[in-house]
Amino acid sequence: MKKYNPLHPTGIQVHFTDENAPMVLCEMLKAHLLEQTIILCIGTDRCIGDALGPLVGTLLANKNFRYPLYGTLDDPIHAVNLESSLEKIKTEHPDAHIIAIDACLGQENLIGNIHIKKGPIYPGKGVGKSLPRVGHLSVVGIVDKLQNDDLYAIHHIRLSLIMHMAQIIADAFMLATYLS
Repeated sequence: MKKYNPLHPTGIQVHFTDENAPMVLCEMLKAHLLEQTIILCIGTDRCIGDALGPLVGTLLANKNFRYPLYGTLDDPIHAVNLESSLEKIKTEHPDAHIIAIDACLGQENLIGNIHIKKGPIYPGKGVGKSLPRVGHLSVVGIVDKLQNDDLYAIHHIRLSLIMHMAQIIADAFMLATYLS
């Protein structure tokens, strides 16, 4: 099974268990870490399946990540405050190049994959919410399968999966800043 395609025109994907995952993700991130880059980690710690973004934000903050960072476990950015957070970011960083990070739902065979692609994230789409699209580059982790009949399936995800995926994403960002 092909786990990633670094030459794919719309982005890359890699399973978090791939031993090369941080470096594969790092390669694409390096090209997108610009002087005006900010990192926007979306999600909430009130739902394990939606905690991927804030966990990545917290891991990066704890490592003194050098780019401006929004969305941590202590100060999450989620459906309730996304619009006001975006307004604040536009005021403080008018020319921001936003890299958005979020959990998402997808096909069962893709659970555990981390995707990076050019273009925005559509937060809340997998659980029926209509929120503003965010980002110039998207980093998403597929944390569970999309079930149209059960929008609350995301509440049954294991914390272990989310922690491992968050660590891989944070490691990739740290590698990208070190190597760029």
